[in-house]
Amino acid sequence: MATPLKTILLFGQPGVGKGTQGEILGTIPGFVHLATGDMFRGLDRDSELGQEFLRYSTQGLLVPDDLTIRLWRQYVQGLIDTNSYRPDTDLLVLDGIPRSAGQASMIDEYIDVLRVVHLTCPDTDALVARIQQRAVHSGRPDDADEAVIRRRIDVYHEETSPVLDFYDNSLIANIDAVGLPGEILMHILDEIVPAARGQVGNPFG
Repeated sequence: MATPLKTILLFGQPGVGKGTQGEILGTIPGFVHLATGDMFRGLDRDSELGQEFLRYSTQGLLVPDDLTIRLWRQYVQGLIDTNSYRPDTDLLVLDGIPRSAGQASMIDEYIDVLRVVHLTCPDTDALVARIQQRAVHSGRPDDADEAVIRRRIDVYHEETSPVLDFYDNSLIANIDAVGLPGEILMHILDEIVPAARGQVGNPFG
């Protein structure tokens, strides 16, 4: 089998700043940021996978792990086919996947995880306030509802946080997410730049 994709994983509670840091990293040559939301937005809704995804999403149900990984593989292959992502030279930064221990196991054969960047913020109230402030700018009503926000944080602890146990502790970099975005970015780069060197191939083809 071809060499897995060299990958950095971004983890952290809702509102901790994963998306902000991922977007910044994605502007740096040699880094390709892939967020779950981008993957779903880029999906062809008329395709077989797109229709299967819609059957769950329109009912407010969680997408099963196997379907999520299939969508991820299709999306990444599309990035490769369009030269938006070059596995031989680019480092893949994943944000929002794997979202469960099951996904971590299923995706493991396709990625070579060099670092798990775990953004931390122990103050839940601060996270809630940050998300509510974001709602003002994004126009997302779910980001303004405190009950919904706290439920999302609970789901993270119940379903996503255990993913960290899947990876060797030596791969995990705990980074304080409180501070200026530029300062946090510096700490992230200190962890991942050494891991960005090297080349890998495409495991899908």
